Amino acid sequence: MNSLRLAGRLLLLALVVAGMAAAFVYRDQLSPAAIDANLRGAPALPAIFLLVHLVASLLFIPRALVAAAAGLIFGLWWGLVWATIGSVLGSVLGFLVARYVNSGLVSLESIPRAGPYIARAEKGGWQAVALLRILPVMNHSFVNYALGLTKVPLGAFTLGSFLGQIPSTVAYVEFGAAGERAMTGQAGWLLPTSIGVAALVAAYILQRWAQRRS
Repeated sequence: MNSLRLAGRLLLLALVVAGMAAAFVYRDQLSPAAIDANLRGAPALPAIFLLVHLVASLLFIPRALVAAAAGLIFGLWWGLVWATIGSVLGSVLGFLVARYVNSGLVSLESIPRAGPYIARAEKGGWQAVALLRILPVMNHSFVNYALGLTKVPLGAFTLGSFLGQIPSTVAYVEFGAAGERAMTGQAGWLLPTSIGVAALVAAYILQRWAQRRS
């Protein structure tokens, strides 16, 4: 039984690595404009977008690209809704994959630069997860996997990820929506751009304030 479980974990790990390699090879097709062109007009578009977001979360594809694509495809408000849902679901999926696959194969000690910082989330709960997420300094998928190696409860991880990713999700979606308006010659691209910049500035200020209080 243990050998079957280990084989399953190694197979899942191999699939993730193979997916990362494919994402690198076809990286030119992963720009927001390319995602928009490939998905626009598809039936059940929100469900397909969420599926793409889940896959992207596993393959170290920058979340900014997918969130900006949401702004391009769905516009300002619905783009924010679907990007937020996809971001949280993708985070949870990566977290669970790391927790299931790990079984001692990888440890935080093997990540010398980020490992100690990630490990603090074990003591800080959802607040520490949110603080780690506010500014996307580290890759979205990497943080999902790394936190899956800790003892952070799934509930705390989910809540912290949801709250911490809000500012950057707003910024990316707004930039995508602004790009869609600019490319189609519509007026009003300046407002979403300004909101996006304001969201990133607010995230920076909030993170600095939280760090000084800790």
